[in-house]
Formats: sequence, structure tokens, C-alpha cells
Amino acid sequence: MIAVIQRCSRAHVAIEDQIIGEINSGLVILLGVHQNDSEEDAEFLADKVADLRIFNDSANKMNLSLLQVGGSALVISQFTLCGDWRKGRRPSFINAAPPEKGARLYEYFIAKLQERGVPTAQGKFGAMMKVHLINDGPVTFVLDSQQR
Repeated sequence: MIAVIQRCSRAHVAIEDQIIGEINSGLVILLGVHQNDSEEDAEFLADKVADLRIFNDSANKMNLSLLQVGGSALVISQFTLCGDWRKGRRPSFINAAPPEKGARLYEYFIAKLQERGVPTAQGKFGAMMKVHLINDGPVTFVLDSQQR
């Protein structure tokens, strides 16, 4: 499972100009599910995201977690993160989980974040969406559960 996390001061996701998920300060999380991912990968990433110290403390050092600053998460499914671009000019998506499994693990990841106490908004799995965010920093990390 791969997550691109971006620190933001505000973000929302819309489908056909209708906002379906919105947060203030926190993280936008683009989440890709590989075909070999499991609940264990989702739990690992949810724990890591909730506790990763990437928010500034009073000394302006990245020393506080999402939970410590009372931030929220906006989670967007993005199967293109699983794309293999190494051969040719057109990415292959054979490593992405099939839609049923991808949707289940996407929802499971969100549930695990919520269990940790993170207020969470989300996009719609498999939909064409417009994601709007104001980056804070910018601060961006790529987390891959297979590289732990």
C-alpha cells in the first residue's frame, strides 16, 4: 500500500462541482492499494500516518504528529500510484488491486485512522474527482508499506 501524504491548511474533494469531503488543517492522503496488500498494510500505514511527526512545534521544528496537533485527514483513492512506468510510454496498472479489494482496503485504512482518533473525510472510491488543497510547507512524503 502506498500513500502520498501532503500537509495542508485546507483541502476538499469534489465530484462534478459538488464537495463530498472537506478538512481544515491536516493531511491529504492519496492512497494506492497493490494487489498483494492486506489489512496489515492498512494498519501499518494508518498507525504511521497518525503518529508521524511532521507538524511544527513552538520552535518551528517538525516534531508533532497529526494527533498531537488535532489535525484531520482527507483520504483519496488513487490507483495510479500503483502504476509501473518503467517500460514503454504507457504505465501498466496490473499491480493495482482489483476494484473490490481496493475499495475494501481503502475503507479499512480510513476506519483504522478513525479508530486512532483522526477525524477523516474521504473521496469516492473509483470516481473522477477534483482535489483542491492549500499545501502547508509544502511538506510531502511517500510512504510504502512494502518498504518497512
